[in-house]
Amino acid sequence: MTRTLEGSVAIITGGAAGIGKAAAIAFAEQGAKIALSDVKKDRGEEVAQLIEKQGGKAIFVAGDISKAGDVEKLIGAAVKAFGRIDCAFNNAGIEGKPGSTVDCSEENFDRTIAVNLKGIWLCMRQEIQQMVKQGKGGAIVNTASVAGLVGFPNLPAYVASKHGVLGLTKTAALEYAKAGIRVNAICPGVIHTEMIDRLTGKDPKAEKQFTDLEPVGRMGTPEEIAAAAVWLCSKSASFVTGHGMAVDGGFVAQ
Repeated sequence: MTRTLEGSVAIITGGAAGIGKAAAIAFAEQGAKIALSDVKKDRGEEVAQLIEKQGGKAIFVAGDISKAGDVEKLIGAAVKAFGRIDCAFNNAGIEGKPGSTVDCSEENFDRTIAVNLKGIWLCMRQEIQQMVKQGKGGAIVNTASVAGLVGFPNLPAYVASKHGVLGLTKTAALEYAKAGIRVNAICPGVIHTEMIDRLTGKDPKAEKQFTDLEPVGRMGTPEEIAAAAVWLCSKSASFVTGHGMAVDGGFVAQ
């Protein structure tokens, strides 16, 4: 069976856990060489080692995507190790602290925007520059959220950041379409990750509240989001750009 990303080089941010870890493994299984990044050094290195043990190629570069220098370091390391960049899954993000628009602190707002929105812009800026330099196009996928499509009470900074990700995605897609660089976003619904565990405290009643939000009657899995990212970076999605794909169990259809 032909692997859809055979021989390509992929950047994965937020790759130490959850959706990012699942994506790093899924991209590698489809033949991509992986440069993954996260602020969690030990766990990120474990993911890279796991990929290597499974016969893939991977490097880990510790870094905070809200810092331009860390992003430059990641891209530079990927090019040094593998020679180029073909695709990227800009997935790193934080939920911030819950609270109303009035109660949201300036510190919380600034940090959430810095990671979720500025961080994706910094990544795209470096990735696109490298892809343009290579002259062979490429594919970029950004993690937005259903919170980038609709509003959610008590998460003002998070919702604002994810709406912004969709705006950045559409703008870059238009700017670089003729260069053969496709830019899309994924809008996950409720996905069972450590972020959800932090919000629920792993309390079954709290978890049920999240499950009840989904028309399909369950939370999604990181692997389901990873599969969508792989598809968007593959040639099967060659006519798809500027799109915010809801992978949400029907949430926004309600």
